[in-house]
Amino acid sequence: MEVAGAPLGAGFHNVNAGDLACVVTALEMHEVPPSLRRLVPESDVPVQLVRWKDCAPEKYRLLYQRVGAPWLWWSRLARSDAELCAIIHDPQVQLYAVVDRARVEVGMLELDFRVAGECEIAFFGLIPGATGKGLGKWLMRKALQMAWAPETRRVWVHTCTLDDPRAVGFYAAQGFVPYARYVEVFPDPRLTGLLPETTGTAPVLR
Repeated sequence: MEVAGAPLGAGFHNVNAGDLACVVTALEMHEVPPSLRRLVPESDVPVQLVRWKDCAPEKYRLLYQRVGAPWLWWSRLARSDAELCAIIHDPQVQLYAVVDRARVEVGMLELDFRVAGECEIAFFGLIPGATGKGLGKWLMRKALQMAWAPETRRVWVHTCTLDDPRAVGFYAAQGFVPYARYVEVFPDPRLTGLLPETTGTAPVLR
């Protein structure tokens, strides 16, 4: 690795000031997992899914940021209203809010069927106060039940090293298998003004 201007060793790569780098892991499944065929009681689950059709972009961004800011989710914040609506209003994209008994949104789920025969679990998460209560497993079960439509042949999802470090293990436990890994480098959203500079745990490198 680079020390006081010395050349980088094999396997190391420079990341420019103002950028972030993360390792992305993509995972997939090609058949309905056995766990989905078992009946699971839901009478005591304190939340429900509510379909958001024709969601206003500002409403979407608010929930997206509440769920994803701790993990530096930024890609949808960088899109214009028109670009965002072209995605979330597409009839092949299903957007849901996780709503608690007080009708407060505490999570989100976005399923993307725009590639024939496939479903991408594009965004999946809960706000910090709703984690650690078993709701993630409930939400993934709901996601998979809807993702495995009759025409679906593949369901996939991706996560990265800026996300919750338990994410890969969680997805694997639900039946996903890693199939690709790559490095993504992008402008730090805290320096471009998309997120507050105090967001997340990764250090800011100017």
